[in-house]
Amino acid sequence: MPIDRLLQGSKLRPEEIECLSLAYARALHSLCLVDRDDPIAEIVAKKVIEIGASGVSDPAEISKLAVEQLGIRRSPSA
Repeated sequence: MPIDRLLQGSKLRPEEIECLSLAYARALHSLCLVDRDDPIAEIVAKKVIEIGASGVSDPAEISKLAVEQLGIRRSPSA
């Protein structure tokens, strides 16, 4: 999972890592992304981390903002 790799060695507290991981999973789900090796998954992970670093701490809000800021749209049949 790209977010785990990106957070490896970070100075974040375990609860912050859990928040970002949850936000990442929610964002991927809302984008219908299942393959964690998809290059878009890493882009989503980086955006989630960026938003978390800005002070947003609610996983649902981080997820929503990440999807909005990236402007990625996936069709339900994708």
